[in-house]
Amino acid sequence: MRTLHWLFLVSVALFISGIGFVIAGARASRQADPAEEGAVTTPVASIAQIMNGIVQPNATVVYNAVGTFVSVQGVKEVAPQTDEEWAAIGNSAAALVESGNLLLLGSRVVDTGDWIKMTRAYMDASQRALTAAQAKDKDGILTAGSDLNDTCDSCHAKYQRQ
Repeated sequence: MRTLHWLFLVSVALFISGIGFVIAGARASRQADPAEEGAVTTPVASIAQIMNGIVQPNATVVYNAVGTFVSVQGVKEVAPQTDEEWAAIGNSAAALVESGNLLLLGSRVVDTGDWIKMTRAYMDASQRALTAAQAKDKDGILTAGSDLNDTCDSCHAKYQRQ
């Protein structure tokens, strides 16, 4: 009788273990499915096209948003005055952040060292410009624009293609 009791306990233990493995396997396959279904991205634009079409015009908006301009007519202080002007600066800063994502996509990654580090520094400066625009912070835009310019200059010194 003890042998029959022992076999019953072993059978129950094996049955419960089997159910546990089935549940664990089902959870693992369910978690793996979304990654396989993710959107497929195919880079189309070249780095030069991203620079000319997205970075340059939007960086110019940030650079020219706040400052002091001297001309024959005199000294002119420039700063956004309306919510729409602040929104336009914020939109340009957001486009700059997103362009950094494009520069880190697929074959556009020139190397896994300085290219990534410099692109992230550029994105951080662009994010600071976006935050300053959202806060309507003139000094923040001025500082972020300077930081953005520095990140561009350092990257172009190493990677700009002729």
